[in-house]
Amino acid sequence: MEGFIIACIALVVIIIIKNIAVVQQSRAYVIERLGAFHSIWGVGLHFKVPFIDRIARRVSLKEQVLDYPPQPVITKDNVTMQIDTVVYFQITDPKLYAYGVEQPMAAMETLTATTLRNIIGDLELDQTLTSRDVVNTKMRAILDEATDPWGIKVNRVELKNILPPHDIQSSMEKQMKAERDRRQAILQAEGQKKSAILIAEGEKESAILRADAEKQAAILKAEAEQRAAILKADGEAQAIRMVQQALADSLAMLNEKSPNEQVIKLKAIQAMEKVADGKATKIIIPSEMQGLVGMANGLVEGVKEDK
Repeated sequence: MEGFIIACIALVVIIIIKNIAVVQQSRAYVIERLGAFHSIWGVGLHFKVPFIDRIARRVSLKEQVLDYPPQPVITKDNVTMQIDTVVYFQITDPKLYAYGVEQPMAAMETLTATTLRNIIGDLELDQTLTSRDVVNTKMRAILDEATDPWGIKVNRVELKNILPPHDIQSSMEKQMKAERDRRQAILQAEGQKKSAILIAEGEKESAILRADAEKQAAILKAEAEQRAAILKADGEAQAIRMVQQALADSLAMLNEKSPNEQVIKLKAIQAMEKVADGKATKIIIPSEMQGLVGMANGLVEGVKEDK
């Protein structure tokens, strides 16, 4: 009898222990009572009624990633490509996830494949290769709306690889090479153009500087010649004045017996100076004045030697 009681107590303890559950962080348990939904267990210690309650599904609330294999997709211009997709999602309602759809992961994969085919079917090859962001945004919006009844939140969708046929890849590589060659030729032409412009501008500036230098040299030379001519003219004028003064002094010292004759000769010399005025090439001097002119020349030579 005592052994039976001990056995019953041990059985009760085992049953109690078996019906105690600890829910970990970022997880949730869906509990059914007598086959119907009862509650959602969150983080912590929980106890279920033996033989009545059961854990229908253990759900992870973390963000999850589904990496689907490449799918054959046909573009609008009838090019078949292989595209693999990555979907980031999170379960937000464990009850809808447990009862909304049978095999939610398989349903997600099928929905992703059909959505991808529908979107790519409206795009041409070039648009598909250059519009990844557009495709990702459209797929995320469509999948998020479609999985709301399943308690799933689609956070992000990415097209990982887009693989066109081999012949298309070869044509694209040739096109890219031709485009690079064209850009290289344009850059070389622009470089040669800029180089020629710089050379021309340098030659222009050099010619301007040479012309300015020649102009300044000519101006300086002309000014020097002008100053030399002025100095020469001043010297000759000064010599003439000195000759005139010497003549006047000489006439004053001449014999006072014939002052009228000497005055007349002096007047004649002054008249001859006005007649010549630096322009006459020949001057006829009367015989009676030659002696006086000879004396004047002697005085001029003496003045030049003094200088």
